[in-house]
Amino acid sequence: MNEQILETLEFNKIRDLLKSQAATSRGKERAASLQPSVDIEKVNQLQAETDEARHILRLNMDIPLGGVTDIRASVNRSVIGGTLTAEECLDVSQTLYAVRRLKTFFNQLNISLPILNDLSEQLITIRQLETTINSCIDDNGHIMDSASVKLRGIRSSIRSNESRVRDKLDHYTKSKSKMLSDAIITIRNDRYVLPVKQEYRGSVGGIVHDQSTSGATLFMEPQAVVDLNNQLQESRANEKQEMDRILHELSNDIADHETSLMENVRLLADIDFIAARGKWSRDMHAAMPVMNDDGWINMKQVRHPLIPREDVVPNDVELGREYTSIVITGPNTGGKTVALKTIGLCTLMAQSGLQIPADDGCEMAVFTDVFADIGDEQSIEQNLSTFSSHMNNIVSILGQMGSNALVLFDELGAGTDPQEGAALAMSILDEVIERGARVVATTHYPELKAYGFNRDNAINASVEFDVESFKPTYRLLIGLPGRSNAFDISAKLGLNASIIEEAKNKIGTDSRNVENMIASLEESHHQAEAAYEEAQNVLEESEQLHDELKKAWKQFENQRETLYKKAEEKAEKALTNAREEAETIVNEIRNMKTEAELKDHEWIEAKKMLEEAKPDLSSKSSQTVNKRSEPNRELHPGDDVMLLSANQQGTIIEKVNAKEYYVQVGMMKIKVKRNDLQFIQKQPTVQEKPVTAVKGFGHHVKTELDLRGERYEDAVKKLEKYIDDALLAGYTSVSIIHGKGTGALRKAVNDAAAGHSRIASARPGKAGEGGNGVTVLQLT
Repeated sequence: MNEQILETLEFNKIRDLLKSQAATSRGKERAASLQPSVDIEKVNQLQAETDEARHILRLNMDIPLGGVTDIRASVNRSVIGGTLTAEECLDVSQTLYAVRRLKTFFNQLNISLPILNDLSEQLITIRQLETTINSCIDDNGHIMDSASVKLRGIRSSIRSNESRVRDKLDHYTKSKSKMLSDAIITIRNDRYVLPVKQEYRGSVGGIVHDQSTSGATLFMEPQAVVDLNNQLQESRANEKQEMDRILHELSNDIADHETSLMENVRLLADIDFIAARGKWSRDMHAAMPVMNDDGWINMKQVRHPLIPREDVVPNDVELGREYTSIVITGPNTGGKTVALKTIGLCTLMAQSGLQIPADDGCEMAVFTDVFADIGDEQSIEQNLSTFSSHMNNIVSILGQMGSNALVLFDELGAGTDPQEGAALAMSILDEVIERGARVVATTHYPELKAYGFNRDNAINASVEFDVESFKPTYRLLIGLPGRSNAFDISAKLGLNASIIEEAKNKIGTDSRNVENMIASLEESHHQAEAAYEEAQNVLEESEQLHDELKKAWKQFENQRETLYKKAEEKAEKALTNAREEAETIVNEIRNMKTEAELKDHEWIEAKKMLEEAKPDLSSKSSQTVNKRSEPNRELHPGDDVMLLSANQQGTIIEKVNAKEYYVQVGMMKIKVKRNDLQFIQKQPTVQEKPVTAVKGFGHHVKTELDLRGERYEDAVKKLEKYIDDALLAGYTSVSIIHGKGTGALRKAVNDAAAGHSRIASARPGKAGEGGNGVTVLQLT
């Protein structure tokens, strides 16, 4: 894009702000050269990069870029055979360390960052070169003794010679202190000397290296230390030669890794540039726009990025769908140009990969060109030269403009005769709209107020003005043209009312009608805003209530689940107790006389104990039983009834009293309470063929058969007969005692059960039933 347009819209200030966020010199260079892109795929890529950096910042983390240095010049010099300084070698090492730390950072993030993770993976660690440099140069850029064996020996010799020189000179400071200006040892020309008074020059003897300004003190090297100083100088020369050799070798190693180092520098600059965009977006409370190439702009609560957040007024701006032109009308109050620049600057930022200071959900277009003709909004006197300057810009814009362009005109048509200027403004807008471009124009001409009403692709807008404070509120009102506030302001300032009325009479009827219409629109707009705000409050309250209800329902669901779980646990516990009691009852029955038949009262007592062992799990089941028992129905002898507690059918024999009856159940006559009886409706009798009579329920048949000690064939015959008897007796479950032994009898029982159509299943006995020595058969 044209650099002049970027300067006009103050895009250079955005660059400066972004540059301050970069951590490296290369990143700052990238920020300073930031340019909007006209390729939507590239813009989407840039926006995705910025959003990834912003995502890391949302996690309260920063991309670590400390220690990164622009080492390109050093690497290039090493490639052509130059020897780098210790500091330059250290920069290479620290940059390599930064590369390792950066790769570790992204590897440990464990979040989806496709772009940044890819850049991180491309970074090349050169641990050997980093280690080699660190073993020779310390963090302060000094070559260490450990850099080579020879250097260690030379420095040991230097320290030894220095110690001997100092010992000699210390003897002078003590024995000949009166000859010295000060009893100290100092250095001149890299040689140790003493400050000797002028008059004792001959007494000390040696070489004079310097003298004081007054000439009273001579800095002399006594003859006794000349040889030692010479040896020290020689050792220092050897030290420098060895250090140069070490640095030369390190430089060669660096040159060998030129390609990798240069690639790292590029990747680090890319990552730093992305991180800087993310930091800038965070500080601006910006949002990622959805980009399109349809020329559609939709910004919610957008703010001018260069105005402090606490001062700027956010606005909604939409352009490009229902209308392609916005004409902002009204007096020169300082708010129109801010709105114009906000739209242009946010467009440039979005196309540069920067997020825009607006609410989430905003959409921005990628324009091939952005043109702007913006003058000084505070200018009061405009002359022909100013008009000519603006017109030159407009002519240039019209000559370059295509259909995919955003055009911004500030005070279009100003600087000439109002009628001519307004006519020109409308014609220019028509031309831009006809070419398909998007245009936003500001003007104070009242003639353009009707422009938005008469053009399908245009809409009026204005910047709200507070008559009470005589200041613009900077609120952009889309769909509402601006109106002159001259009469209102004059009245507030105290101008005589008769003068104001006379002025009103002098303006045309059409103008008054337009002003009245605008005033009515403003009132309607304010009412609509108030209604909208009230609706929003109601909506927020409804959403809050909805959330509370959802929360309460979720709590109810959780409590219900808890209660169900407790009920299941209680039921399971009750069933366990019932099974234990039932096993106890069965054991007691088995302990009765094996050969003797159970007496009626013993059987009834056992049934009663089993019934009492049933768990009372639900009031609902008992209510069902009570409902089925029909306590108010009169029972008569001969009525068929069901004993609910024993689940057995019987017949009424005799009524004892209103609450008790004698009931015949099989061969037993039992006294039963009325609420334990349910009347059974008799079915119509059907003539049937006579059948052979069989034994009654439970007649002389036990619930278990003992086959222990029987031969196989005899056991099979007894088992078959017993099963027939048990079926006739109405048993649903019997126990076959066969013992453990060889398992032959158990096999016989299982084989018989498998081939019998009336045996539903066979299972080994439980611990209280005889274990593996018993098989329990379920009969059908």
